[in-house]
Amino acid sequence: MTRPADTSADVIIVGAGLAGLVAAAELGDRGKSVILVEQEPAHFMGGQAHWSLGGLFMIDTPEQRRMGIRDCTDLARRDWFGSAQFDRAEDHWPQRWARAYLDFASAEMRAWLSGLGMRWFPVVGWAERGGGSAEGHGNSVPRFHVTWGTGPGVVAPFAERVRAHAEAGLIQLRFRHQVSHIITQGGRIQGVSGEILAPDEAPQGARTSRHEIGEFEIYAPSVLVASGGIGGNLEAVRRNWPTERLGPVPKTMVAGVPFHVDGRMIPITEAAGGHVINADRMWHYTEGLRNWDPIWPNHGIRILPGPSSMWFDAKGDRLPAPYLPGFDTLGTLREILKTGHDYSWFILSQKIIEKEFALSGSEQNPDLSSGSWREVLRARLLSRGKAPAPVEAFKKHGADFVVADTLSELVKGMNEIGDVALEETHLRRQIEARDAQADNLFAKDAQLIAIHAARRYLGDRLIRTAKPHRILDRANGPLIAVRLNILTRKTLGGFQTDLEGQLIGADGRAIPGLFAAGEVAGFGGGGYHGYNALEGSFLGGCLFTGRQAGRSRAIA
Repeated sequence: MTRPADTSADVIIVGAGLAGLVAAAELGDRGKSVILVEQEPAHFMGGQAHWSLGGLFMIDTPEQRRMGIRDCTDLARRDWFGSAQFDRAEDHWPQRWARAYLDFASAEMRAWLSGLGMRWFPVVGWAERGGGSAEGHGNSVPRFHVTWGTGPGVVAPFAERVRAHAEAGLIQLRFRHQVSHIITQGGRIQGVSGEILAPDEAPQGARTSRHEIGEFEIYAPSVLVASGGIGGNLEAVRRNWPTERLGPVPKTMVAGVPFHVDGRMIPITEAAGGHVINADRMWHYTEGLRNWDPIWPNHGIRILPGPSSMWFDAKGDRLPAPYLPGFDTLGTLREILKTGHDYSWFILSQKIIEKEFALSGSEQNPDLSSGSWREVLRARLLSRGKAPAPVEAFKKHGADFVVADTLSELVKGMNEIGDVALEETHLRRQIEARDAQADNLFAKDAQLIAIHAARRYLGDRLIRTAKPHRILDRANGPLIAVRLNILTRKTLGGFQTDLEGQLIGADGRAIPGLFAAGEVAGFGGGGYHGYNALEGSFLGGCLFTGRQAGRSRAIA
């Protein structure tokens, strides 16, 4: 029986986040007919990527070379595989995806994106500096390229291409369509069905209604799932939490992604034959703040710290190296949870916050999101003793901040918002010992050694790392303490896929007509990060997997 044109296509894509948009744009370029379904409203297009800082992991770029950074594919491969620590039989496809992404990130990626109009902030960021071993986790060199326009700047060229294909009649956009079933017949994909949700004008990222006003069925020989991970569903995070590796499940967490990042499509795709691997691999941050002006439920914001804040656990003991700000995310998470508490503290000076604190997210970086050099200079270099405005707003309004002129006052304020009573004498001894190391270019304190090393990189010296100074010296004040929460973010495991995005079942065979891209595929193959991410590889993975699936010879 012939189906109406508006209920059938060559491909159905589930999810209008970055991976889904990239795939749809590529398929439209090939002349394929696409129906793109998304449970959220049209103004949510771009998904989590819209809220990101827009950082991309790229290798040996002009931006790196201009900053004096010597990078190459071999060094990046050593860093990636030292961080990933692949150790499972099912890591076959993740390893192949990792190698393919490294080749892409060192060659075609930048030229492809530049051709679409993207540009990058000239100072390359040095994220995840590692655990202190040349063979272990971490970036040996800065590789975090922040896109001008941040997350919206990454989404825009693909959203524009999708809209152009929609105007040409190749792509149908079906927002507020919630998929509940992947239709199969005789072992082959036939389409999807689900519920039409009521219109909702909630602000982008906010929780929307799930009120059903109808049902739908649409048909295609290929279905591509690009529905994201589980970071907004704290119960799913807890169910998959790797207790033996990371420690006890945190009792309290803040959500680093919107509510709609709920993992809903994972069991639906499993029912159609999809095989999830590495579900226990996940990526959560330790520098989370409760957002004083929230958009989604339990909204958390991450501090992107420079290396100088002193880091203490809930009991007031300084974290040992390499658990320093910006060095080893999951190692620090394990160290914090060993204490039996799920929060920690930064103690710092005003001079540190004004140079080193940034906040994750496009909305927290209006200067970079604007793409204007004038705004960047005004916000970051001409701030006259203040941090960027969004940071100062958190300092003033945030429930996790304490500001004081003396350590006694600071500890009193910390004890008002912490669960464990801290002793001033214990904190003072540790801070004074560190301060005594700050007057020379030489030190035995591992954090100060790391700070001196960071300042040898021009980018850090200019805008990211404060000159070493005594934290307790009033001339550098006021003193600041920040209570840091565990913040959920990324699912590192996911559906096993081949290099064209086609799902591989538990029996090792490809599932005809069923594909996945982005976070739901572990950003490639079911977990191309392994156990640790090097940053910039989340957006990068959405771009790469969406592109690979959109160009797949197996689709339609």
